[in-house]
Amino acid sequence: MGKEIERKFLLANDGWRGLVEGVSYCQGYIATRNHRTVRVRIAGPKGFLTLKGPVQGLSRPEFEYEIPVDEARDILETLCDRPFVAKTRYKIPVGEFIWEVDEFEEENAGLILAEVELSSEEQAFELPDWIGREVTGDRRYYNSYLVQNPFQSWS
Repeated sequence: MGKEIERKFLLANDGWRGLVEGVSYCQGYIATRNHRTVRVRIAGPKGFLTLKGPVQGLSRPEFEYEIPVDEARDILETLCDRPFVAKTRYKIPVGEFIWEVDEFEEENAGLILAEVELSSEEQAFELPDWIGREVTGDRRYYNSYLVQNPFQSWS
């Protein structure tokens, strides 16, 4: 079974900027129900279909499959809720980990998150100096939540 174990953080400063080139992402959600999601994503030139289950601790079941980008575009346009989640993702190596910094755009502009994927919930990792407050488990920062409640609408 596929499993995602990640920790999510706000950013403390712009020390991450300029370290790597970003890749444009556009993703939409076909279904979000009972803490389960079905997502379609275009990341640069590639398309993906992802299924995620409910979070337990820091873990959740995750299955991701590459699909033809033209099919991903068609699925986004015909089956996904609006608005889409648009962002630029920066994959920044720090020690043995790759930190993913997502700078959101459009309805979610102003939100920047960083996450690190782990191989176990207990795995230790170093926090870069540009990492701020942890928001792991705060559903407001789930991409699927941002479709229904865009960051620019938060008070």
